[in-house]
Amino acid sequence: MWYVYLLECSDGSVYTGITTDLQRRLKQHQAGQGSAYTRAKGPVRFLFRERHPTRSSALRREAQIKKLTPQNKRKLSRAGIARAVRPPAGPARLR
Repeated sequence: MWYVYLLECSDGSVYTGITTDLQRRLKQHQAGQGSAYTRAKGPVRFLFRERHPTRSSALRREAQIKKLTPQNKRKLSRAGIARAVRPPAGPARLR
């Protein structure tokens, strides 16, 4: 099982990532062994997590969330249900 997660950093910014072990990854971030972004921003706490059956689906969802504004990321965390703020479905576009 894979997870997409949002962390709040000490400066109030929001970080998005994926992992297979939420507790281990949180400890890594808090110990300064996570991403360079969270290492520079200081202590972190979970805002949100969402389960995914495959790494591929978690990576796709992480990319979707990273495109959201900081305000919409916070709405996502408050909603508790990831799909509550997912952009409406539209025609698929190739990039």
